[in-house]
Parts: sequence; structure tokens; C-alpha cells
Amino acid sequence: MVFLKASAPFDFAPALRFLSGFRPTAGEQDVTDGVLTKAFRANGQTVLVRLAQEESGVRCTRHATEEISAATAEAVADRVSFYLSLDDDLSEFYDLGRADPAFAPIIDELHGYHQVKIPTPLENAVWAVLSQRALGSVAAAGKRALVAEIGNEVEYEGKTHLAFPDAEQLASLTPGRVAELVGNQRKGTQLHGLFQGWLKEDEEFLRHGPYQEVKDFLLGLPGIGPWSSTFVLIRGLGRVDEVPIEKALLAAASRVYGRAVNEAGLRRLAEPYGRWAGYWAHYLRVAG
Repeated sequence: MVFLKASAPFDFAPALRFLSGFRPTAGEQDVTDGVLTKAFRANGQTVLVRLAQEESGVRCTRHATEEISAATAEAVADRVSFYLSLDDDLSEFYDLGRADPAFAPIIDELHGYHQVKIPTPLENAVWAVLSQRALGSVAAAGKRALVAEIGNEVEYEGKTHLAFPDAEQLASLTPGRVAELVGNQRKGTQLHGLFQGWLKEDEEFLRHGPYQEVKDFLLGLPGIGPWSSTFVLIRGLGRVDEVPIEKALLAAASRVYGRAVNEAGLRRLAEPYGRWAGYWAHYLRVAG
């Protein structure tokens, strides 16, 4: 067991509530009695973690079918901390939010909530492709098929937990097999190209490289357009510089600000938040 410290303020409860209704990862973790149980890939190994709040952070208990090396333990801690955005210092964002009368109540409602990312940016990119012009149930079925094909399994208390595959594992699949699994020839071809392209960069660059360079890399991947690239930047990488223009966000902003908000209006509302615009948008969606 290890303790992973979070930047204060931190409250795990809103994160657990969010995960309970988050469609892209529905059914891929267990949330019971304040404990999150989920499988991850780290350092080439599948590791199950059980996470619960402990003072100003989370208690992390790890389980695996093989001994967890020091390098894997470190990789698990990094993955979990990044997934839960534990290092995000929200003080500046909260100062900006409290100066916005319509938004201030949302700060109170979600106080201490650190953005829960999609577990890896690759998983985010895959969901972006699968969900384009598709029912959520169809996208989810395609994702489950990819995960089951690779089979990164770990057993815990009689239940099998599966971790989303590494890029190398997914890149080993043929274009035809990917298309068969996701039930769509075009998306199968796009995903196969995405897997191959993903191998050309490492996650360290995606997390910390120059924003525009990272965005350009994403835009160069098959199936990733302007909206999808912003989606991955925010939800997979925690790079919250931009606001994704989407119907659900426009509707959430309209509810919070008490008037119809169009694309131009959304950008005007986001402008005072500067580099926190994406966090503002995420809070709007979570509260909405």
C-alpha cells in the first residue's frame, strides 16, 4: 500500500460520482463504499489498484498475478496520480470561478474535485474515433472487443478486471482484425493507422511538449480531427488550454448562465479563465 498525495483542496467523492456515470469507461471499474477498483497497464504489466481517500490524497493498494517490481510500482503511482489529476493546483481556477457569479455555485458544489481523465491518452483517442457518428452503445461494444482481444486480465476476489491495452499490443493487430472487432471497416482502418502512429511519440512528450506541437501530432493521426484533438488534450492529457465546442457543453453553459449560449458566446464566457478554460468547461459538464 502507498499513499498518493493530492494538491489541496482534494475530495475524492465527486470523482467517484463522476465515474459512476461516465460513458467512455462505463463498467470498466468498480466503485463501492468509497473505494475505486480498476486495472491499469504500467511498465508492461497489468496491475489492479484499489483507491480510497485518505486525508489529503488517496490510499493505493496494488494487486497483480506476478510480483510488482519497483519500476512497475513507480509507473502505477504515476499513472494513478495522472489519471486522478492529483497534482493539479486548483487555487487559481477557483479564484477565477468565484469571481464569476453564475459559476461560483459550481465551485462550491464540486469543491476539491480534480478532473478524472480517461486513463490514458491512447484510450481517449480510441474512444474519440469509435464514438464519431455512432451510438454510445456501439462505441462501447467496439472498445470492449478491443480490450477483450488483448486480454490484460487480473483477478481479484472472484472478479476478472481488464486493463486497456498498450499501444504496442494494439499495433500488433491487423487492419482486418481491428475492423472485425469494432464492426466498421473505415474505423478499423483509422484505428490501425492510429495505433501505428501512436508508437512514434511517447507519453512524456504528449504530457509536457509544446501545446501546438502535441496538437499537431494528434491532428496527424487517422480519425483525429479538431474536436477529437481538443478532447484528447483535455480529457486524456489534462491540457486544459482550450474549450471543446460541443452540444452538451453549450447546453450546460446555457443552464448555468441562464440564457442561450452559442459557440461565440461560449468562447466569450471562457476567455476570462485563460489557461483554465478547459477545466471550466469540464466543471460545467460535470455539474450539468
